[in-house]
Amino acid sequence: MEKLLSTKATCDSHGQDSSYFLGWQEYEKNPYDEIMNPRGIIQMGLAENQLCFDLLEFWLSEHPDAAAFKQENASVFKEIALFQDYYGLPAFKKALAEFMSEIRGNRVRFDPNKLVLTAGATSANETLVFCLANPGEALLLPTPYYPGFDRDLKWRTGVEIIPIHCSSSNGFQITKTALEQAHRRARKRNLKVKGVLITNPSNPLGKTVSRSELDMLLRFISAKGIHLISDEIYAGTVFAPPAFVSIAEALMEFDDRDKVLNQIHIVYSLSKDLGVPGFRVGAIYSNNDLVVSAATKMSSFGLISSQTQHLLSAMLSDKKFTRNYIEENRKRLEERHNKLVMGLEKAGIGALESNAGLFCWVDMRHLLASNTFQGEIELWKKIVYEVGLNISPGSSCHCTEPGWFRICFANMSQETLTLSMQRLKAFAESIERTRICSKSTGKSKKMPLSKWLFRLSSCMHDLNVRVSCEHVE
Repeated sequence: MEKLLSTKATCDSHGQDSSYFLGWQEYEKNPYDEIMNPRGIIQMGLAENQLCFDLLEFWLSEHPDAAAFKQENASVFKEIALFQDYYGLPAFKKALAEFMSEIRGNRVRFDPNKLVLTAGATSANETLVFCLANPGEALLLPTPYYPGFDRDLKWRTGVEIIPIHCSSSNGFQITKTALEQAHRRARKRNLKVKGVLITNPSNPLGKTVSRSELDMLLRFISAKGIHLISDEIYAGTVFAPPAFVSIAEALMEFDDRDKVLNQIHIVYSLSKDLGVPGFRVGAIYSNNDLVVSAATKMSSFGLISSQTQHLLSAMLSDKKFTRNYIEENRKRLEERHNKLVMGLEKAGIGALESNAGLFCWVDMRHLLASNTFQGEIELWKKIVYEVGLNISPGSSCHCTEPGWFRICFANMSQETLTLSMQRLKAFAESIERTRICSKSTGKSKKMPLSKWLFRLSSCMHDLNVRVSCEHVE
């Protein structure tokens, strides 16, 4: 049967067998529910922002016309429902460009005519790669990087990813040495390097890229004559210093600005900053007219629906709403981030210092049975199957050091986060007790973790029921 299909359909380069995706599959088989399935797996591998849904829902209740296809009390249903070209609704592109500027403190301005609308950042990144590189050419990406890039950037484009190896010794910052080494490795494989792609703020590190790193990247792509893609879909999630610096802002003060202007491209989305991933709203911003033209034509394969554009143009044009949302979102993200870090500390687990994103880069190297990637996967399996937490192992993010994990914190209730930290604390303590017991007896004795977790889940369930009853009373 496979002979009847294309090689693209039958190849295994999608990356679906990554532990990142496998963890999701296990979660879907046994999802946690505080009432129906209190022993289930808690999803901590999903970078989704659910902390400000009440603000979105309140705005919708105050502006029913936006969702009812009305404008100034007149129906615009026919206008929206009929054919729309792939350039997008002008009102939405203007509102999106202004929101992008507001997120960045209005230190940079974006021209709506240089925006290309796409069905999410996934489509935006792939479209850009189609525009910038041919099959068999390469992009350089600093590690660790988002596991989905193996699918988004490589699967259909045929482009190769060459990792820029970053180390925990300097907080996983990008260095000139690492850039040059990655470039040499690509050339050694006879791969033509077409650009560098970064996520800023970083996924999975949860921190902003420094101004010095951005300046170094601009000098590097200027010297090599290649492109720089800055994926800035987490720009609005920065909740603590240092402030976020967009590549557009760094470019303004770069000495060779005119030389590299057409080599800089930004990817943006409303999935993380506004918390609406199901709306599939992404965008490419570029000063390169050829890229904008080609990407616009390609965007016909993944358009944003007209009703989505209509609704969001009204929402984002409400400056009082956007100002309050941006401020409140950052406040809630910082509070939730701090609660995760405190929970980790109580479990004796550290994390990379971070100031952005919907996750933390967590250091569990001390919990490894062996300092290898096999040891990391063994630990990950225990955390998924025994502890009941789906987290993302560093190896799925191409981290060069075993023992790091990405843990998300904004896609669940505070109660669920508390339970997840209690589960993790019990697991870490059981490992420590087992090691102490092993040293004293010379044997390894496994602790009855599953029974403890069942009692913990039951206790949390009873507590939630009592709290709910007290609230009703």
